[in-house]
Amino acid sequence: MPEPRVLMLGRPGCHLCDDARVVIQRVCADLGVSWEERSILDDPDLEHRYAEQIPVTFVDGERHDFWLVDEQRLRGALA
Repeated sequence: MPEPRVLMLGRPGCHLCDDARVVIQRVCADLGVSWEERSILDDPDLEHRYAEQIPVTFVDGERHDFWLVDEQRLRGALA
């Protein structure tokens, strides 16, 4: 199975992650793009690297945004 085009790193109970998830779901559904969410709590290295920056989004393997997801910026990156 190929890697998703959009990856969001977050953790349970994160209100910024909840907000980002809504935007990512909407954009990816509109564009027919695959996405995945992973918890930093499942990987000590990710937790150490990104604990203060979640949610962190990646597009095509490259870091795209952190804390907030701008819908237009995400759409542009996926165009």
